[in-house]
Amino acid sequence: MKNYIIPFCLLTFLLFSCETDSYEKGQGKYSLMTADMGEVTVNSDKQVTAFTTDDGDSYTLTSPAIVQWIQTADTTYRAIIYYNKVENGQAEYMGLASVPTMSPVEHWRIKEHPQDPVEFESAWLAKNKKYINLGLLFKSGYVEDTMGRHLISVVQDTILVNANQTTTAYYRFLHSQNETPEYFTNRHYVSILLPQERPDTVHLSINTYGGEFIRTFAVK
Repeated sequence: MKNYIIPFCLLTFLLFSCETDSYEKGQGKYSLMTADMGEVTVNSDKQVTAFTTDDGDSYTLTSPAIVQWIQTADTTYRAIIYYNKVENGQAEYMGLASVPTMSPVEHWRIKEHPQDPVEFESAWLAKNKKYINLGLLFKSGYVEDTMGRHLISVVQDTILVNANQTTTAYYRFLHSQNETPEYFTNRHYVSILLPQERPDTVHLSINTYGGEFIRTFAVK
């Protein structure tokens, strides 16, 4: 993963949805559907074949799935997986939504530190303690018939040693509105990939329309 500000189009990461016009009471195709955040495995044909959730549960798909936004073979993608559980560790594929993932970058590596506000919804540490996940709302709009592009990243300002000899890393979420109009709001989930040699705690700050959001996570 490159440690640069990550550009993304808000239309690209729409969450999976299903039509309900023909819904019938009882057990239907979507009645047992589960949604989990995790990592999906892609084979040499750019097909999704398996996934592991943040809770540590692993599944093999009953049939390989082709997803338009997957462009690299033999790799792993972070995503929200929609599926139906099947016997013997298998799952029926129902949908997939990409989750932009960022690694913290030392603040001095980035020249500009834009902190345009976002709307905050949720923040939680993955059960496997590999990611900090954020649920955010971005204000967006069209510029000359093209959806505007936001820029996001996470910087590490410092790591401090506390009085009890534990360490705390200070992260800031960066966001550039990039002259995108604020006509409507889109919800998106993003993940912060924690380093392998991680501190004991992470102090995260996000500039929101309601003021600064601050939360500390015990990540070790």
